[in-house]
Formats: sequence, structure tokens, C-alpha cells
Amino acid sequence: MIVVATDDFEVYHGVVAELRDRDVRFTTVEPGAELPGDARVAVVGPEDEHPDVPTVRADPADPRRAVEEAVALLRGEDGRTVVGIDPGDRPGVAVLHGEAVVAAFQVPAEEAADLVAEEVDDAADPLVRIGDGARLQGAKIVDDLAVPVELVDETGTTPHLGTGARGMGDVLAAVNIARIEGERIEERDVEPTAGELQRIKDRSRERSDDDRSIDEELARRVATGELTIAEALERHR
Repeated sequence: MIVVATDDFEVYHGVVAELRDRDVRFTTVEPGAELPGDARVAVVGPEDEHPDVPTVRADPADPRRAVEEAVALLRGEDGRTVVGIDPGDRPGVAVLHGEAVVAAFQVPAEEAADLVAEEVDDAADPLVRIGDGARLQGAKIVDDLAVPVELVDETGTTPHLGTGARGMGDVLAAVNIARIEGERIEERDVEPTAGELQRIKDRSRERSDDDRSIDEELARRVATGELTIAEALERHR
């Protein structure tokens, strides 16, 4: 069982809320008080006394990370932090600690690298595994990452979605991608195909106010992440 042992108001309420959200069994005691016999992990504040069990010191500004660490200790997990990414316009992102999925997201592609940086900020040896689909978006994400990256064959990683699971496919695929060994890469150079360039032109026409599309050179710069469609339309003007 997890014990919350702190008199830090922010830590207490943040950690307790996170534990309740996860339906994790826990109890609370005053700092320095005797711990229950079934206590296995303690969460304390930055200045609290260190109990005689494995302990996590919580940052008041980031209780979620403390709870993730406490749950991993409770399960006896000491595995690596691995982030799986299913690339696309809104990539699925899954954060695993050992075999446990500790966080999952779906964000615009341009926010993915910053999100990963936040999630692995204090991890000892993080790894990112990214699927090999959605080549253009994936290449841009890889270029923006500052941690080791493996490129994973994402064939078969998107599961069948039953009733009520609509919209979860990219996130579940990211979980599966995180669990597959890939090829270590430093960057991913991708030459956009004629079809990919045409789709970018079509999207620029849809987003323009006067039914015009950008030319091929601007479409190529959008494909490589140098420009957004809005910036390309402005230059085309």
C-alpha cells in the first residue's frame, strides 16, 4: 500500500487527487508517525521526514510524476522510461515505465516533441520509439527530439476498436509501438512523393480565403516542416 506522509498542503492534495484518479489503494499519516504494517511505499513532501520504506519525494508542482514513481515502486518495476509515438497530424503518445503505461496523450504534431521533453525530463535513460508511418510528420518529430530514437515497423500496431473505443486507436498504437524494438536513428530524411505534395496543395486551397493553392516549391517546404500551410499561403500571396 502507498502511504502519503506529509504536512505540505499542496503535495497532500495533489498526490491524493492523483491516487484517487487511478483508483490506487492508499492511506495518509502525519509526518513522523508510525506507518501501517502493510505500507510498501511512502510519498512525502520536499521537507518531510524520510520514512523507513522506499520513498518518493513529491514536487508540489508535479504530483502526477511522484504518483507514477510510487506506483512503479509498488509494482516492483524499475524499468526504463520508453515513449511510443504513432505519428500523424495528431499523433498518439504513450509513456511507459517498465511494462506499465503511466501516461497517454493525443496532441497536434507540432506539440509532440515538447510533450516528450516534459515527460522524460528527469528520467535516467529515456528512449523514444516512433512508428514508420506518416513519414513527413514523423520525420519532423524526430528532428525536434533531443533523446535517443528508434524507428519501429508499425505494421499491425493499431488494434481493432470495439464499441465505445472510437478515437483511441492512435494512443493504443503508440502503446504497442513503445513495446517493439526498432532501428536506432539520428534523423529521418524523407523526400515527399508527388501524392503527398498534391495533398498539401489541396489542403492549402481548402484553407485559403480565395480558393488558391500554393505552388510545388512551397508545398515541398511545408512537407519538410520548414513552413506551415498558413506561412506558405502568405508567401504565395
